[in-house]
Amino acid sequence: MNNSRRTFLKVAGVSAFALTTGVAGAAQAKIIGTYEQGDKALKAKRWAMVIDTRKFTSADDYKPLIDACHKAHNVPAIPGNQEIKWMWLDHYDRVFTDDMNANLPDKFKKGMFPLLCNHCTNPPCVRVCPTGATYKMHDGIIAMDYHRCIGCRFCMAGCPYGARSFNFVDPRKFIADPVPNPEYPTRMIGVVEKCTFCAERLAKGLRPACVEAANGAVMFGDLDDPNSDVRKALAENFSIRRKPSLGTQPGVYYLI
Repeated sequence: MNNSRRTFLKVAGVSAFALTTGVAGAAQAKIIGTYEQGDKALKAKRWAMVIDTRKFTSADDYKPLIDACHKAHNVPAIPGNQEIKWMWLDHYDRVFTDDMNANLPDKFKKGMFPLLCNHCTNPPCVRVCPTGATYKMHDGIIAMDYHRCIGCRFCMAGCPYGARSFNFVDPRKFIADPVPNPEYPTRMIGVVEKCTFCAERLAKGLRPACVEAANGAVMFGDLDDPNSDVRKALAENFSIRRKPSLGTQPGVYYLI
């Protein structure tokens, strides 16, 4: 038996065991993630992001956002098809696959759009995780506990947005020295990672790194607060979301 098959069977066995023992009970229980919050912590009932694509004229305009995100979270620069990405770009027809508006201006239909975890209200990734490594926080953020992750990649299969990356190799070998952000933990081989809406920054009273780098082109706030910036932006502008027909209720909106 070759190593790849042996590894697969090992992971599958662990996952099956987890689903039939107390680990499954832990995953099924409602896990509320907490971060040690300071006095200035930003709080919301339902965090959401609104990206005003009208304020970006080219793919290069999104680079500061991606760089800020990846630097803040020590995302490794692994080349090839094993890359790790928390925020990335893709074409309109691949981003909004079920959008039926054929009359949008070419600047949108031929443009590039930033992608990240959608922090869904009904997250399928949480439902399929056998260990509770992927969980929904009280404010709607879908968070990750890297220590609980067993590398089964069920969450990757469950996510309809391709928002998760798996560390097939040791990511620490592909991070600059010194580490860009020593306050954020680096990951290890065999775990999944993704955007967390910068939950650790919110706990300190800071906005997400990409929002700060966007200079007003990306809004972040409480979707349940009618007076928040995100609610006002959505009320006054036309917005779209990715694959809304799936019923996941994504927390990322695009103004076009």
